[in-house]
Amino acid sequence: MRITDTSDLWWKNAVIYSLDVETYCDSNGDGVGDLPGLAQRIDYLAELGVTVLWLMPFYPSPDKDDGYDITDYYDVDPRLGTLGDMVEVIRTAHDRGIRVIADLVINHTSDEHPWFKEARKSKENPYRDWYVWRDTEPPDTSDKVVFPDQEDSIWEKDEKTGEWYLHNFYTFQPDLNIANPKVQDEIFKIIGFWTQMGIDGFRVDAVPFILETTGYSAEEKKSFGDPQQFLREVTSFLTRRTGDAILLGEVNVPYKDQHTFFGGDRGDGLTMQFDFIGMQSTYLALARQDCRPIVTSLAQRRKLPLARQTQWANFLRNHDELTLDKLTEKERQEVFAAFGPEEEMQVYGRGLKRRVPTMLDGDPRRIRMAYSLLFTLPGTPSIFYGEEIGMGEDLAQEGRMAVRTPMQWTSEENGGFSQAPASKLISPLPSGGYGPEHVNVADQRSDPDSMLSFLRQLIFRYRQHPELGWGQVDIVEQPDTSVLVHECRWDGSSVIAAHNFGPDGTTVSFRLDQAEPGSTLVDVFADEKCEVGEKGDVELVLEGYGYRWLRVQGPNDHRLY
Repeated sequence: MRITDTSDLWWKNAVIYSLDVETYCDSNGDGVGDLPGLAQRIDYLAELGVTVLWLMPFYPSPDKDDGYDITDYYDVDPRLGTLGDMVEVIRTAHDRGIRVIADLVINHTSDEHPWFKEARKSKENPYRDWYVWRDTEPPDTSDKVVFPDQEDSIWEKDEKTGEWYLHNFYTFQPDLNIANPKVQDEIFKIIGFWTQMGIDGFRVDAVPFILETTGYSAEEKKSFGDPQQFLREVTSFLTRRTGDAILLGEVNVPYKDQHTFFGGDRGDGLTMQFDFIGMQSTYLALARQDCRPIVTSLAQRRKLPLARQTQWANFLRNHDELTLDKLTEKERQEVFAAFGPEEEMQVYGRGLKRRVPTMLDGDPRRIRMAYSLLFTLPGTPSIFYGEEIGMGEDLAQEGRMAVRTPMQWTSEENGGFSQAPASKLISPLPSGGYGPEHVNVADQRSDPDSMLSFLRQLIFRYRQHPELGWGQVDIVEQPDTSVLVHECRWDGSSVIAAHNFGPDGTTVSFRLDQAEPGSTLVDVFADEKCEVGEKGDVELVLEGYGYRWLRVQGPNDHRLY
């Protein structure tokens, strides 16, 4: 077997773990998670098997938008610790073989940022052009707002100067003028600062909005040129500073546009992008108990092949609303009916504010099948803190905050998150069946049948099989629409993944045209084998909501897995 060097492209088979420092672990008893608390939990992450730690914003902030309203890009919010504490987190993670990436939020700042305070003083202020202004009353832009329950326009009038500033998100988050060379230089400095601190890359927030030219003057548009060129320059700068650093983009647009953000065939744009369309297709497939929406999305992806150094990132849950905006209205209502039928479970009319276990009615078979699917879909899996123990949401919290509750470490008061009185916690913990007395790390750590043990095993097996991250993926034809069978082939080896979206057991028949005569399928999770017929014919038994990973082993292949 030919061995291929993959060390320079570590992200191709990484496991990403996302967390918010303020809700992870409180070390000083003030009710807010902090960096020293996170440093104490790095060994837990290493034990879980994650290879990339993605930190949500930790910068100084008024915290009106959970830290995405930033007042200083070069420091740590004092509630969370110090720059020295951040260095210790990065050092400890690196020592355990875990890379660290940070949220890069450059579409907007807080309106309390010193740059914006200066900008709104007068039209002649040197920082005026760091933001986007207009001097005439804007038209109705209510159809363009990101948060329709909070905003009715993407422009806000500043009374002191009588002009309107652009804010694609909240009013208190004015958009930066990325066409301004001084702003671009500052962005490069921010990237350079954090890479010098040891950060291994960035998850780039709201990428399409960064490159949007709404509100720019004709002169600014001309000087900005091709917005994608700026993205290429950011990538080039990052790789010059740190050769193996990544840019992981939040880009919720059609696949053909995502291909552009990757840098097209050259692959000189974003290193990775989240597959929002694939995620939404997955929930539609789960709702219908029919795998065909996933087959369709994978076929669309394959029409736009990626450069070798780029990669998709897959997820079932993230820190935002579970957006369903790329589904048709009829499809969206199907998913709502299946996983969020009550209005309090929905958000912005387009998404859900629930976690995976509650959406799947706590059915362990279905939950585990969904995560098995996540780890076998072509790309790199990303999980949100608490998913590994099956945490639920708190629907009493507004919008996206429903899934950003404190991490549940033990069954003790406050779930072991903090020693502070419950009234001082950054956020309440869920109650009922998903409260910490029922769902926590301590109880699951030594339980071989727990969700934590399952996900730890899933990650271990995923990292054993680079085909899943690197491989060419083909859908294996078979007649049962409730079953997805796909093959990941790479470097002379192959893994078959089969997932049953239905509640009833079934036997599926298919043919592996490229299997050698005399091959067998070795089950990755069990001491079982399945014979492959002379013509590549296979019969595979799947339980209801069952899943199987099978390595294709040739007659002369004696490797141990």
